[in-house]
Amino acid sequence: MSTRYTIGEAIETLMQGGMPLRFTAYDGSSAGPPDAEHHLELLNERGLSYIMTAPGDLGLARAYVAGDLVLSGPGSHPGNPYEAFSLMMKHTHFRRPSPAELVSIVRSLGISNLKPPAPPPQEHLPRWRRLVEGLRHSETRDAEAIHHHYDVSNEFYEMVLGPSMTYTCAVFPTADATLEEAQANKYDLIARKLDLQPGQRLLDLGCGWGGMVRHAAREYGVHALGVTLSREQATWAQQAIKEEGLDHLAEVRFMDYRHVEETGFDAISSIGLTEHIGVKNYPSYFGWIKDHLKPQGRLLNHCITRYDNKPRNTGAFIDRYVFPDGELIGSGTIITEVQDAGLEVQHEENIRVHYAKTLEGWSKNLEANWDACVAEVGEGTARVWGLYMVGSRIGFERNEIQLHHVLATKTDESGASGYPLRHDFGV
Repeated sequence: MSTRYTIGEAIETLMQGGMPLRFTAYDGSSAGPPDAEHHLELLNERGLSYIMTAPGDLGLARAYVAGDLVLSGPGSHPGNPYEAFSLMMKHTHFRRPSPAELVSIVRSLGISNLKPPAPPPQEHLPRWRRLVEGLRHSETRDAEAIHHHYDVSNEFYEMVLGPSMTYTCAVFPTADATLEEAQANKYDLIARKLDLQPGQRLLDLGCGWGGMVRHAAREYGVHALGVTLSREQATWAQQAIKEEGLDHLAEVRFMDYRHVEETGFDAISSIGLTEHIGVKNYPSYFGWIKDHLKPQGRLLNHCITRYDNKPRNTGAFIDRYVFPDGELIGSGTIITEVQDAGLEVQHEENIRVHYAKTLEGWSKNLEANWDACVAEVGEGTARVWGLYMVGSRIGFERNEIQLHHVLATKTDESGASGYPLRHDFGV
């Protein structure tokens, strides 16, 4: 005679390491510690179908984004569910049941729940569908991937990112520095690493809302050009440049970097773009950068990385909801590709703990502006961001992902790099 399972029993049986929170379901069943501070509640049959048809992080994420799975307890605000999600991070993968267990669980919970509901509208196409419909990292597909993530709403980004409108890792000069101070410090550190001087020409690839472009023009008197595949970013940046009176020095274009015709730049910054171009495209990317630098020019590549150099796919939630076609690899691979492109690596550093602090700040902003953010983009999208940012924060804290700066020069034919005897950009 086969075993009969309630929803709670099935979840506790399948979840690797057990249920760390108190779980309750609409059938009246429960699992996990009765006295747990944090509570996870499955509200309806659709949520169960999401979990049964995509076991693991994707099914749980679908149910959570749709509002069918609800967290409660201290530190479980949907804009910043850090405390609750910290407990769940190692428990989102289900173990593979035996055939007999699987049959019993499906019969107990209902075969009809194996018909997958439509995913939440925030979900992008699966990887295989994207491969069928367009060559990965073609200009058209890259533009669509960038649009999916970055053209959400400038107003939403203003509330989450803060006044700097900077969506990359900050560098905190002190532990108690504000997020705005840390973002300004990051731009200045990059400017110093690039040794920017008045009258020089800077190209910022994947410039976002123009933070680096405006900082270089305003603080260093540099002629700065930024390019982005996000029309919303370009529009916002162009207006900010006008409002700051930087039109004579700064420019942001809505275009693919591959169509930049100018060359001979003194410096090129790539701040958060390498993650989007694909590891197989590194040779052409860094080769393109070399071709567009003047002799003794500098490159600063700022990029999220893995803790090792073993290729692997991005998790299903990140791939479907956050960064379609995004790819990460270790800093060793990036350094190798920079060198193989003919650039000389001068300095490298890992600032992953700074990204954990940056994400903490963004999560607090989302929590503080939750109602306005939901009104702007809808609760489902706001839930995606709350989940994604705390998950990323935990990943940086636990050294599952890192953030590396790689500084390189285009050494000229005589072997001169223009680099000083010792680094002179300070701490």
